[in-house]
Amino acid sequence: MKYKLLKDPNIEETYDLIDSGIRKKAVINIFAYCKVLYEGRALSQLDWGERFVMLKPDGSFLVHQERKVDPVNWQPPKSRPRALIKENNLFLESHRRTPKEKLEVEIEKVHFASFALAEDYQELELAGYEKDMGDMIMEHPHIIEPGFTPTAREYNTEHGFIDILGKDNDGNTVVVELKCRKAGINAVKQIRRYVKDFEESDNAYLKEIETEKKKIRGLLVAPDINEDAKELLEEEGIEFKAVKPPKELKSDKKVTLDIF
Repeated sequence: MKYKLLKDPNIEETYDLIDSGIRKKAVINIFAYCKVLYEGRALSQLDWGERFVMLKPDGSFLVHQERKVDPVNWQPPKSRPRALIKENNLFLESHRRTPKEKLEVEIEKVHFASFALAEDYQELELAGYEKDMGDMIMEHPHIIEPGFTPTAREYNTEHGFIDILGKDNDGNTVVVELKCRKAGINAVKQIRRYVKDFEESDNAYLKEIETEKKKIRGLLVAPDINEDAKELLEEEGIEFKAVKPPKELKSDKKVTLDIF
């Protein structure tokens, strides 16, 4: 059986469905009048109300109210669920060993309950983030400017990782900071710290690539920048390049450079 759905089941019918769903490693959904108790690193209680409860094959256990995106109570994957009947009510428990935690849902009335044997082997693909911008620039460095040559990526400094390092046509070192959304003051301060790292006379990177110390250029790359950040860029002598992150997924067959 691929799925099973019960409408207004009694407690015993719901217990049988949940017990079967746990054994079959199914996704279980319940809409019920219940209360919730959590014991672990803290202690919490949610009094009686109508809520959605979800159990997943990986051990995830979620309790949702009718508002907000996140569950009001939850247990992570690898938790151990079980169902039992006590005093005419159905109890769902989720136990976690490390740290020791217990989430308990006491159910008085079930409106519907279901389980489904889902087959889904795909991983979520994301596009439009700093990594995608970095991939795009490494493959098409002229996006930055003609003659730009990337020399390092995710370069570690005292103040964090520089997204891309490179050289311009004149041999100057270019420190590139990528932002996939509109850049603000913090982005400017971040690249300013990186540039100052490279202005030190004993910079290890410059020694590594055996180049003479020339001008150190800071270049902030983002789709847009706010006015306060633009003013600070001008004060610090840091440059800005407007580039939109790519929106093509890896699975897309058609990839264009129209956004450039």
